[in-house]
Amino acid sequence: MLDKILDEKRLPSFLPRSEMLDMIQREEYGYIPPSPESISFTEEDFIPNFCAGKAVCKKVYIKTVVNGKDFTFPIYATVPTEKGPHPFFVCINFRDDVPDRYIPCEEIVDSGFGIISFCYKDVTSDDGDFTNGLAGVLYKDGKRAPDDAGKISMWAWAAHRALDYAQTVPAFDMNCAIVCGHSRLGKTALLAAACDERFAFCHSNDSGCSGSAISRGKDGETIEKIVKAFPYWFCENYYKYSGREYECPFDQHFLTACIAPRYLYIASAVEDTWADPDHEMLNCVAVGKYYESLGFSGFVCKDRLPNQGDTYHEGRVGYHLRKGTHYFGREDWQKVIEFINKHREK
Repeated sequence: MLDKILDEKRLPSFLPRSEMLDMIQREEYGYIPPSPESISFTEEDFIPNFCAGKAVCKKVYIKTVVNGKDFTFPIYATVPTEKGPHPFFVCINFRDDVPDRYIPCEEIVDSGFGIISFCYKDVTSDDGDFTNGLAGVLYKDGKRAPDDAGKISMWAWAAHRALDYAQTVPAFDMNCAIVCGHSRLGKTALLAAACDERFAFCHSNDSGCSGSAISRGKDGETIEKIVKAFPYWFCENYYKYSGREYECPFDQHFLTACIAPRYLYIASAVEDTWADPDHEMLNCVAVGKYYESLGFSGFVCKDRLPNQGDTYHEGRVGYHLRKGTHYFGREDWQKVIEFINKHREK
């Protein structure tokens, strides 16, 4: 059944990874900004006895030089006090609160994981202003070329810098770095993982259109709707595919294929029809075949569209569909941690 549905989508055939990675940057998100000319870190004690003393939470200022200009933004590092090294999440978040409604820190720490989190707006604003934050450093007068980075690419760049910091923390296990995000930041997590092979796992939560969902024939949000509402998330080249999904030379399976053969986890919610859970799972099915072509396990599932409660953890591509709406909650964290623990080297 699922193969028939995919055949009807007429998805473009996979290309070599370098070509797919170039295409999704050039035609969708814009090219990720280059690594900084220099980078340094300044730590401050934030919550010394965090999680009842089970972790220390530090505020860290990442200081960079980009295009010869200084750019600094804060992150928050929650490091378990128990002897490591610990697997850890880089969580791109909507707020800088620690803990946060989307990040149940104590439960994550109790599961043996550390967390680096940052507020995406501390990198650059979530709007069409390209004169502030990292955008202001990159672009003179806020003007972009058609393939220059949109805001998603800039937030992904910041996730890479957070990983640069993680490399300086002995308690973090760099063999099990996980990038995660929800909604627009789930799209960001996918791009961050696609462009940086230091991430062993990627978790995209309810990222939908122009994220984890196949665009061809998608319900809810479409390319036309998303570029009209949020044109600044993407590069200007992407606008030409508005209403032309079937003419597009790529689909979102190119993005997820760039994560292979590393581990990919996609989560959906039954009532999140704007994101379209069916098309998020179809991406898992499509990219699973790419993993198999590389000689790895792909996506192991029942041959049907998802039902509430479905959880697929057997292959290198994982998925679940929970009850409820557009949200990043405890159930999502629990399931992705279960997936990671099933597959990571210990």
